[in-house]
Amino acid sequence: MADGRGNRRTLFVIASVGLLTFGIVLTTLGAVLPLVIDRFGIGRAAAGSLLLLNTIGIIIGSLLFGPVVDRHGYKEMLLVALGIIIVGMEAIAFAPSMLALRLAVVLAGIGAGMINGGTNALVADISTDDRTGALGRLAVFFGVGAVGMPFALGSLLGAFPYTTVIAALGGAVVLPFVATAATTFPSPKQSQGFPITLAGRLLRDPVLLTLGAALFLESGMELTVGGWTTSFFTQELHATNRAALACLSLYWSGMMLGRLAMTAALRVLSPMRLLRTCLTVGVLGALLFLTSHHPVVAALGVFVIGLGFSATFPTVLGIVGDRYASLSGTAFSVVMVMALTGGTTFPFVAGVVSATAGLRISLMIIPIAIVLLLGVLTLAQARLVAPRAVHQE
Repeated sequence: MADGRGNRRTLFVIASVGLLTFGIVLTTLGAVLPLVIDRFGIGRAAAGSLLLLNTIGIIIGSLLFGPVVDRHGYKEMLLVALGIIIVGMEAIAFAPSMLALRLAVVLAGIGAGMINGGTNALVADISTDDRTGALGRLAVFFGVGAVGMPFALGSLLGAFPYTTVIAALGGAVVLPFVATAATTFPSPKQSQGFPITLAGRLLRDPVLLTLGAALFLESGMELTVGGWTTSFFTQELHATNRAALACLSLYWSGMMLGRLAMTAALRVLSPMRLLRTCLTVGVLGALLFLTSHHPVVAALGVFVIGLGFSATFPTVLGIVGDRYASLSGTAFSVVMVMALTGGTTFPFVAGVVSATAGLRISLMIIPIAIVLLLGVLTLAQARLVAPRAVHQE
């Protein structure tokens, strides 16, 4: 991997733009969901199925990237992923039917899953001295993309249809594609052959599985809030579409600001203590959001939820990168798939429950899951001091 060491800054920039792209793709559907409901005349359950399909695509991409990266390296995988995202975004913008829209959503999700896992694994590989801090800084760019998408829609909806804005964002992905093609990347870690036996042990490693369970809960909560916030504000609080999109931006802004503060926070707090502090803040934000009947108070709650969610992914992925350095791509695939399984389940369940009980009741899944996550982190901390089931080779 020596050929990539002298190029760390460029590689970090490439990874940052890639994760920004993932943030855009991940939040696109949630941001335009009320408009999609109006355009195609669908109900909440059908809208929730679109979020489900998007996450299934991301899971497929997450399954693909890890073994490919460990065996063949990063560059080709990232180029394919960016190309898929370009096609998927354009198809989402101009889909003539629900069937075409469903296929476009899956396609964009596959590319996004590959980008998400690949950029995080890349930064973990090139940041051996400060993995958690580097992953926190990288995750800020996810927040930039996630905030930028609803902000762009909210700002431009008066002048352009949402399809035009999405198409323009998809076209902009050509820029990171060209930059990736022109950059030298690290050599594959397992270029002589993929170690199937060692990789198989990852699936039985209790530490990795516990960390994956933590991300299962975290991703489920993140995507539920990201997918249903605009609908909550328009349907429960009777806000306009533009105001609802602005409130969704507050959620991602809170997450981004929390991640910007991580490096400073880690100087005085251990990673696990930081996680517990953030998640406690997240519980308070969720209760404020779900019990409020005033849009301004609910918007504050959404912002606080974002702050509370900010530390989980960077810190847990930093632990994974430290512990499984020789097969980081495959290890990241395992926990990413577990994470996105939660991201598949939670928004869909919320949509189904909301059809009969309303969004306010269905979104109570968020504070409940935060409490469960605190328990899983306690178990993970205990297991981290146990002997490793998967050794570095």
